[in-house]
Formats: sequence, C-alpha cells, structure tokens
Amino acid sequence: MGVKANLIKTPDEIRKMTRAGEILAIARKAVKEAIAPGVTGKQLDAIAKEAIEKAGGTPIFLGYRPDGADKPYPATMCVSVNDVIVHGVPNNKKFKAGDIVSVDMGAGFEGYCSDSAFTVGIGKISPEAQKLIEVTRESLELAIKAAKPGARLGDIGYAIETHVKGAGFKIAQGLTGHGIGKHLHEEPYVYNEGKPGTGLKFEVGMCFAIEPMVAIGTGKIIQLPDESYGIADGSLSAHFEHTIVITEKGAKVLTA
Repeated sequence: MGVKANLIKTPDEIRKMTRAGEILAIARKAVKEAIAPGVTGKQLDAIAKEAIEKAGGTPIFLGYRPDGADKPYPATMCVSVNDVIVHGVPNNKKFKAGDIVSVDMGAGFEGYCSDSAFTVGIGKISPEAQKLIEVTRESLELAIKAAKPGARLGDIGYAIETHVKGAGFKIAQGLTGHGIGKHLHEEPYVYNEGKPGTGLKFEVGMCFAIEPMVAIGTGKIIQLPDESYGIADGSLSAHFEHTIVITEKGAKVLTA
C-alpha cells in the first residue's frame, strides 16, 4: 500500500509537482526521440538521467525501494519489452524491429514527485501490437476525462476497463495506479477496473498517477527474477501513465 499522506495538496505542493512533471516531460521527449532499433535500455536510461538532472530534477526511481522489493531499484527508469509489462530493468540487449517497449520514469523537484509511462513500437510492428498500444493510450485519456470534482475512483477504473475489454484485451491483474505527492507511492490505489459512482470522491487539489496496464492474452502476471512483472502467457503488453491534479475544471495533466 502507498504511504498515508494528505490527499489534498496545497498550492505550493502543486507548484512543485507541476515543475517535477515539466522536468519529466522533457526527459520523456528525449527518450522517445532516441528509441530505435539497435538502441539499448541502458542507453535510454543514461539519456533520461542526464535530461532530468540537467533540468534541475532528481531521478526518483534510482535507489527507490518499494514495499516487498528485495533491493533498491538500480536505474533512472523502467524499460519493459514485449511481454514484460512493468519494472523491467534497463540492460544492454538491443531493441529490434517488431518489439514494443514500455518506458516508466519518475522525476522529483524540491521533494515532490511526478510519474509517467508510455509504450512505443520499434520499427514496423504487427497490427495487433499497434492496436494494443492505441487502446491502452486511449484508456488513459478516457480515465483522465473521468477525473473531475465530484467523480469517484470507480469512475476511472470503469473508464479504463470498459474501453480495454471492449477492444478484446485484458487488464493486468494486481497492478494499479496510486496517489502521489511528497512520496512516489501514496494512498489510495487507483484501480484499472471499477464500478461507476463508487470509491473515493474527487476534490480539488487531489493528485494521482493513473496507469492502465494492458495485455493481449491473459491478465495474469508473474514476477520475474529481476523483480519485473511479465504476462503469464508471454503475450504482448502496454503501459501508459500520467500524473494529474484535480482542478475545478477537471483533471490537469502534470506530465504532458
């Protein structure tokens, strides 16, 4: 479970999280531009670290030890390829055409956090892989639209679940989004499935990291030796995430 914290952030806290999100957006752009066949996860990781630090931020994944982990995380970002859905450790294996790569990273500014992820295809990918990426990204967009004052956590899960299942894909079981602020992982869990009108009621100033994680085959996941999570049947997976703050007008994306 995430750390207990004040659900409603102060204007100063939101200012710091906004800057952390801007820094992360700079790093995301640099990484996206570098992804290509023949590139490695370790190369991307170095690019992300340099971009975050150059912009005045802190790579908050580096050395982070979440609940249940055997050891601190050794990199600036997670690089998860094909059937690995999240927490893949960057290595020296070169990407090849047809791979799909999910990148998840966080940046801190003056003690406050931002968290974001995206999935891209390497070179020419299959139509099914392309559809998986598009549906996962769209489900995040629908969830963000659902996050507004007076709405509830279940509305976010329902928006994601109905879009994903309607496309014939599966929600990865046991993986969720989370609250975020001074800590990377704060309460509450932000589930990718839900019943409309249930759960925590959104108020202005609440901040969340929403992150649908989706697979082509089964939703069942397995933990791999490097503590990453893979899809149990080896099918392709995708992951998108943004950090948002609830405003009077709806959700504002801090990591766009």
